[in-house]
Amino acid sequence: MLLVKTIVDNPEFVIERLAIKNRDARASVEKIVALDKEKRAIQTRLEENKAEQNALAKKIGECFKQGKKDEADAAKARATELKNIIKDGEDQFQALDKELNDILVLLPNLPYELVAPGKSADDNVEIRRGGDAPSFEGIDPLPHWELAKKYDIIDFATGVKITGAGFPLYKGKGAKLQRALINFFLDEAAKSGYMEVEPPVLVNEASGFGTGQLPDKEGQMYHCEVDNLYLVPTAEVPVTNIYRDEILDAKQLPIKHCAYTPCFRREAGSYGADVKGLNRLHEFDKVELVQVVHPDKSYQALDMMVLHVEGLVKKLGLPYRIIRLCGGDMSFTSAMTYDFEVWCAAQQKWLEVSSVSNFESFQANRLKLRFREDGDKKTRLCHTLNGSGLALPRIVATILENNQKGDRIEIPEVLRKYTGFDFIGGEEE
Repeated sequence: MLLVKTIVDNPEFVIERLAIKNRDARASVEKIVALDKEKRAIQTRLEENKAEQNALAKKIGECFKQGKKDEADAAKARATELKNIIKDGEDQFQALDKELNDILVLLPNLPYELVAPGKSADDNVEIRRGGDAPSFEGIDPLPHWELAKKYDIIDFATGVKITGAGFPLYKGKGAKLQRALINFFLDEAAKSGYMEVEPPVLVNEASGFGTGQLPDKEGQMYHCEVDNLYLVPTAEVPVTNIYRDEILDAKQLPIKHCAYTPCFRREAGSYGADVKGLNRLHEFDKVELVQVVHPDKSYQALDMMVLHVEGLVKKLGLPYRIIRLCGGDMSFTSAMTYDFEVWCAAQQKWLEVSSVSNFESFQANRLKLRFREDGDKKTRLCHTLNGSGLALPRIVATILENNQKGDRIEIPEVLRKYTGFDFIGGEEE
């Protein structure tokens, strides 16, 4: 959530920056400025009324001591009148405050200065790419959903029977490959200084609001209505909310956590080839990276997170590219985001496997997550970041498609100590 002070002090700047996200915020910004001005006027009147009320209390006591009953009665009458005025003023202040906040929570985060304008993924900026696309000799590469059926490692039909489309059943070496990737990603995160946590996968409304999923993405989250709890769309939500309503010591920063959770997304409106197989699921596994950092160091932290994720795709031997998102393709909460895409050879397409984002103080303001420097009584908002390190479905799809070798699929060498096997199919079967 943006700070009211930022909007009031720099309304044209806020309007200009939000236009980068294709958001016409002028009406909202002007309304916030007007409401804040009205609130301040009421606050000033309330302070004046309360000061008069305190003075009258002293005067009433003195008049009674001096036998000035008429003056005391007049002062009491005025005090009663002020009590009603103050009550009305406080009610008016609360109503204005709610109206202002209802507008404020719907404004997205301001994009960072490096974010380019644009309307869609077509306007994103490629930063760099690495790895070589695989070459296939003597075979026509199959898409992963056909490979899954051929080697009996992922059962989409049974997943539909058990739950519905978008909930695959992993079997045998398919299940072991899932577990291997999770352990690999967690171990690599630990080497980079992330402390593993295992959070709940159900969160309350306050947690969803704190990281910006509510009210922005309410329709995309699975909601348990009886208990008013939400299935997590990403571990970012519960992990970042560990520090909701906390005041940290600056010495505690940076805080670095990693977590594995299943993730649940309704993906309303998704259709077509992009949802086939593992390309887009309602339930999937992911290892998430979360940082809480000093605001002066958040973009340095973002660069390090990008390098960490780049290291993962390199070790898996996957061709990749790193994209800096344009304003129109960024999330509601992000100030700057880098996407990682891997080249899926059989499908002949790039698949997104990670987003790494800096939210600056946007989430921290909603979370009331602050820190204090040594000897400083004032607090400041932390900066928060998160990134997928990594999401499994499209990584699995790409590993299967890119590593087809005749009658088998080779497992990336870095995973073999986790899987306990070197390939799927072939003689080992």
